[in-house]
Amino acid sequence: MTSKKGEDERSHTLSAQISLRSPARAAGSPAHSEALAHSEALALPGPVTCSSAGPERVTRGQVLGFDWKNCGPPDDPAVLKTLVLSPDPISIPGDLTASASGSTSVELSAPLALNVTLEKEVVGIWVKVPCVDELGSCHYPDACAILNQLIPPGQDCPEPLHTYGLPCRCPFKAGSYSLPQSDFFLPYMDLPYWLTNGDYRVQGVLGSRGKELGCLKLSLSIRSL
Repeated sequence: MTSKKGEDERSHTLSAQISLRSPARAAGSPAHSEALAHSEALALPGPVTCSSAGPERVTRGQVLGFDWKNCGPPDDPAVLKTLVLSPDPISIPGDLTASASGSTSVELSAPLALNVTLEKEVVGIWVKVPCVDELGSCHYPDACAILNQLIPPGQDCPEPLHTYGLPCRCPFKAGSYSLPQSDFFLPYMDLPYWLTNGDYRVQGVLGSRGKELGCLKLSLSIRSL
């Protein structure tokens, strides 16, 4: 089945201002001299400042080298078994073909906490991107509430989930889930420039009432057009 959205539909706009800085040290102090020498030895750039005040936004891009793996212990209840995306690179806007399967041995119900860690490679070093305006390395207390905002209760799940009887809101009953190869259309994205043109790693840990339920790691590169 084919699911297409109009090209005028945009992703939720997220404005962000991020500064990645080392803790302040008094000029001329031993700590300051040591930090300066360490920075020069590593040949690191100065503080990275990403401001929402700049006019540059990215609406077209490509995702390259997408890869994934489960990162939790063997007894995690929720696991992704297969995930295949094509083509490579994936153009945005553009067409995407995807198939996936997974399972959970327990019901996934609210509150369903989600901890996301986002890292970007900067001159060979992985730098953690802070959480700003719900974008970056963020803690979401209840992913179920987010799904309800995206797809209000009482509304049919979008295609092709509806056709294959796959749920799109909590609770997700214990069992196996499978999405056959399906076609999607990816609309224009709307991202700040600092979240493009780089290599990224994303880890998501799903949990409920203090217990880990699943862990997934993604790696990808994003290029603006």
